[in-house]
Amino acid sequence: MTAAQIETVTERLQPSLVGVIAGKEIRDAVASKWFWMWTVAFAGLAAFMAAAALPGSQVAGFGSFGRTAASLVALSQIIIPLMGLTLGAYSIAGQRESGALRFLLSHPISRSEAFIGTYLGLAVALGATVFGGFGVAGVITVAQGGGADASSFVRIALLSWLLAISMLGFGMLISTFTRRGNAALGVSIFVWLVFAFLGDLGVMATSVATKLPMWGLLVSAVLNPVEAFRLASLTAFSGSLDVLGPAGRYAVDTFGDQLGWILFTVATVWAVIPTLAAWARFSSGGDV
Repeated sequence: MTAAQIETVTERLQPSLVGVIAGKEIRDAVASKWFWMWTVAFAGLAAFMAAAALPGSQVAGFGSFGRTAASLVALSQIIIPLMGLTLGAYSIAGQRESGALRFLLSHPISRSEAFIGTYLGLAVALGATVFGGFGVAGVITVAQGGGADASSFVRIALLSWLLAISMLGFGMLISTFTRRGNAALGVSIFVWLVFAFLGDLGVMATSVATKLPMWGLLVSAVLNPVEAFRLASLTAFSGSLDVLGPAGRYAVDTFGDQLGWILFTVATVWAVIPTLAAWARFSSGGDV
């Protein structure tokens, strides 16, 4: 899809129709037992990790807030990608399989309006889950005297939401290539394994096998959206990437105080690219 085509499509969008579809997706999410399962699981685990960070204790130079933040980052990089990928993967493929997509597009509504409305509704639902979980953890941390840094906490929560909508975009991209919901879910779980586990191990294995320079190792890391999220989150509360070893020290020495914003920008770009790819794929037409 060219820039001129994108501009033409955006000019024809009717916000009212997009809002109706987004509202329907939000209501469907609220009515879904799977959505509540993810929400309760994330909030419950976030609360447990915040409560486990006892005030006054020190681990690896961090107080209770540092340990709570590190635990939430670890939780987010496992749970949130799976949540975003599965919701996105089932969004279009599930409607296509049930015939709901064909029925929707039989009305005077464009494919772009259908896609954007679906995406926005799911993005809002994911935001409620992510910010709700971090809100519970923040309240518990403050209540037990953890001295939470509000700005860092909000930044990590925002990064977690960016990770969620990035994975939502990947999930919807998968959904545009599959005709059955179960097939889309299967592919999304495989992609989750690659991002959450194999990607990190692959970078380390490649660096050992090829003896990558420090800059190459850093680039390899940020090419994985989950790893980019982790790096950006670490700078939010630790102020550096020294905990990552030579590559982290290289990043700090090279970019200095700008490193946090650079990594935040990378995380934002990852939130946009898969969504645009999915939109272009779905808007191009094809079987419904």
